[in-house]
Amino acid sequence: MNRVDELSVNALRFLSVDMVEKAKSGHPGLPLGAAPMAYVLWDRHLRHDPSSPKWPDRDRFVLSAGHGSALLYSLLHLTGYDLPLSEIERFRQLGSRTPGHPEYGHTPGVEATTGPLGQGFANAVGMALAAHALAGRFNRPGHAIVDHWTYGICSDGDLMEGVASEAAAFAGSMGARRLVFLYDDNHVSLEGPTSYSFTEDVGRRFESYGWRVDHVEEGNDLDAIDAALRAAKEHPEVPSLIRVRTHIGFASPRQDTKEAHGEPLGPEGAAATKAKLGWPASPPFFVPPEARQHLGEARARGARWSAEWNERWTAYRAAFPEEAKELDRRLKGELPAGWDAGLPRYAGGTPPMATRDASTQVLQALARSLPGLLGGSADLAPSTRTLLDGSGDFSFRDESGRNLHYGVREHAMGAMVNGMALHGGVRPYGATFLIFSDYERPALRLSAMMRLPTLMVFTHDSIGLGEDGPTHQPVEQLAGLRAIPGYTVFRPADANELVECWRSAIGRPGPSAFVLTRQKLPVLDPVRYPIREGSARGAYVLSEPSGGPPGVLLLATGSEVSLCLAAQLELAGGGIRARVVSMPSWELFDEQDATYRAAVLPEGIPRVAVEAASPFGWERYVGPDGRILGLPRFGASGPGPQVMESLGFSVANVVRLVREVAGPSATGTSR
Repeated sequence: MNRVDELSVNALRFLSVDMVEKAKSGHPGLPLGAAPMAYVLWDRHLRHDPSSPKWPDRDRFVLSAGHGSALLYSLLHLTGYDLPLSEIERFRQLGSRTPGHPEYGHTPGVEATTGPLGQGFANAVGMALAAHALAGRFNRPGHAIVDHWTYGICSDGDLMEGVASEAAAFAGSMGARRLVFLYDDNHVSLEGPTSYSFTEDVGRRFESYGWRVDHVEEGNDLDAIDAALRAAKEHPEVPSLIRVRTHIGFASPRQDTKEAHGEPLGPEGAAATKAKLGWPASPPFFVPPEARQHLGEARARGARWSAEWNERWTAYRAAFPEEAKELDRRLKGELPAGWDAGLPRYAGGTPPMATRDASTQVLQALARSLPGLLGGSADLAPSTRTLLDGSGDFSFRDESGRNLHYGVREHAMGAMVNGMALHGGVRPYGATFLIFSDYERPALRLSAMMRLPTLMVFTHDSIGLGEDGPTHQPVEQLAGLRAIPGYTVFRPADANELVECWRSAIGRPGPSAFVLTRQKLPVLDPVRYPIREGSARGAYVLSEPSGGPPGVLLLATGSEVSLCLAAQLELAGGGIRARVVSMPSWELFDEQDATYRAAVLPEGIPRVAVEAASPFGWERYVGPDGRILGLPRFGASGPGPQVMESLGFSVANVVRLVREVAGPSATGTSR
């Protein structure tokens, strides 16, 4: 290791140590051990432009082991990103651009929000997938306009997590291209030696997945790391894992111990580590001029690379103007003019239709107008109805298709969809049964945190699915999705409402989920009902009673809207005037102004909410005196209509609750 390399590696180490020391919080162990591999990657291989962090053809780097964020911030600072030393000194402080774990959209150069282990690994697989899809669609002979790699650093903890195993198996099976992970194999986790619970041969496991595996036995051997990276790049047709044997907390008094993982070294420990590595006893955050100059050369390299690409882009645009226009639009996340013109419409008298069946018709229309739409299901496409007709099957060996087969890997599916959205240029979706949304919940949460425009289709939405029984009948999942901040959930009442929910979701920032039925529902007449305008506002008055103002409000979503319409007729026969309010999206309704919300749900009128799911959350809409017909229990196995009725979802039970809550005011004569 020459002097400049040594100074640069140690500058990364000790900026990280000083961050943690000043914050009195953080993880010094990974930066001390993994700085050499990170340095080699960033200094000799990673093509990026610090002055243009969103340059489209940059290599992507994901620190899946997000607890080592101090190392990433040190790299970003020293290579010239807009992350000044003042922010480095505010590590983990409120309002800083150096939060405890990397946050996408918050810190320039951070490609993904990581920290929950394994998520970043799967994100990177999704990024590589999106890059390959774009390269296959837009590259032409002599015009490789999409020509970058995806790199990452993962830890022992990452590779213990199931989501990483799912994503790795997917990547190997699909033949992921231009994907390289450096594995920080330091043999220590938070509780102690990894031998407590992690004794497998990781290399052989990844080889069995179809990865190319290399080994570097000395984590400080820069040339060996460099050679392994070069060898991986000579085999772009398969994903590569490079196992680098490192030492957590290298050179510190806590080296190779669990205490090095997530605790500051302390003043004496930090001083001893610096002394052992020959670092001057200088004030914190010292960087030798030689190291700062050398690492700062990344700006000139990056400017040259991005300028060269801009020249290629100009040539590409001249040779293939339509393709360039389409790629530019997709990378900017813009929608083409008239993208929704071909969405289906369903007239009154249309036979009953499951909302999952209406959804597949919407997907076919969107596939024609949005060529970047790409996705599939966790081995449930025939049931979720999410195959794109005539679009072929995507793989890294054949990028012309648009149907992804994730396999029974819901968690990796969610995280890879996030990765595709992070990369940009495609509009990704995934699908499974609503009950299995629990398997991918960490990824759904991160999609909302990163405000990614991901799409999830969740079918088999309630006890109405019937015979599969309580193991497959979701109860608490709907409330759980609604509880995620920034996540938009749609549970449409019929085919027409479903179309409008899709229209809203495609045009919204942030993630959306569609909660759809297996069973057929009546198709509401759009001439009679204000479905289009109302659906776009999240909740609306679907049906007013005749003969005067309402004496009770019936609130419902999904299949229970039709139940409430039937109850409205029954109540009218008994002299009770009921307004039916359809609420396909709580989130959209909550965004409306107070005047609109009050017009839909006026004060002083008794309310009954009906939804075949956990009642949790409905209290905000029905108030303390209202009633909620929900599911405070699990379901049962049997034909769907029988299960629904046996658990209280019947006209008679809705009428009973209305009479119970409304009393004399139910006729509408007293408000």
